[in-house]
Amino acid sequence: MKATQKDFRQVAPRAARECRIFFFCGPDEAGAAAAATAIAALLPDAGERLELSGGELRPDPARLGDESRSGSLFGDARHIYVRANGDDVQDAVRLLLETIDAGDGDGACPVLIVASAATDKSRTAKLLEKRGDALVAMFYPPDLSTIAAEVSRMAGAAGLKMTGGLHERIARACGLDLRLAQSEIDKLALYCDASPQAPKEVRGEDLDAIGAGTEEEGFMPLVNAVLSGDAARVPAELRRMRELSLGAVGVLLAFERRAAQLAQLAGRLGTRSNIGEFVDGERRSGRIFWRDAGDLKAQLAFWRGKRLDRLVRRLAATHRTLLGNSAAAETLLAQELSEIARKPVNQPKNR
Repeated sequence: MKATQKDFRQVAPRAARECRIFFFCGPDEAGAAAAATAIAALLPDAGERLELSGGELRPDPARLGDESRSGSLFGDARHIYVRANGDDVQDAVRLLLETIDAGDGDGACPVLIVASAATDKSRTAKLLEKRGDALVAMFYPPDLSTIAAEVSRMAGAAGLKMTGGLHERIARACGLDLRLAQSEIDKLALYCDASPQAPKEVRGEDLDAIGAGTEEEGFMPLVNAVLSGDAARVPAELRRMRELSLGAVGVLLAFERRAAQLAQLAGRLGTRSNIGEFVDGERRSGRIFWRDAGDLKAQLAFWRGKRLDRLVRRLAATHRTLLGNSAAAETLLAQELSEIARKPVNQPKNR
């Protein structure tokens, strides 16, 4: 069984009932992780969650099958959540399938795999895609309207009533990351004392009150430190990336979205020299979020013309490198971002 973000919501209830193994992949790691959480909530009896990593299963591939059956010995329901990189769980999945096909998998618990730097063309996905007891779901980079719509759905489920402007504001502030968006919705529901049984209206002031953490938790502090040339801040932001388990590909997608935004702004700016006045006008028109205005002024002053073209190509090349070297993705990204961060400082600000 296969799905993408377009039809995942329709496929998910049936998959939760019929499938034993779920493989979530694609360049939108946040979307894949959110989908795994949604499936876990739909399982008939999810029970306890056991977390494993691809690094644990690669040297001991039989462990996945052993763990999937061990819960049944005690009669306690549970599911297994695996964080993987690329195809590092391929052998573990193959052995698990052999066990199931041999008839020894009765009572095996569901296995949910979130595989960063993998696609539906990967070897692990090929093992699963034609099976009726497995789901392969591929997630592509989202756009603002898609994430805003998903924020609206999350808000409704939490008992929050808000306007479309607030949906979009949350989506922007979270860097289009569904995990961070869900965290903001949870905080809002708690702050407003909202529930599905007792819905509450959300105002902009409510979001201001709880939204300070978003700037501290999301991708944008790292994006702004690098693209504004604040190299001294980059090591601390990279540490936070690791502490929050934000995957390297997901972080790089935030850089690619900012580069695309800079390209759009540069096109509208044209040959005008007053960047501050231009960005302020874009802010007043609602085309950029007010919190981004200061960073965009600094970044647009440097990343224009040929420099911006080179940055876009460099980010695309880095993306390909990360997909081909999933085990070292975090280290490779850290090196690349540190190098990019030095350029606005070491070069004069001209086109």
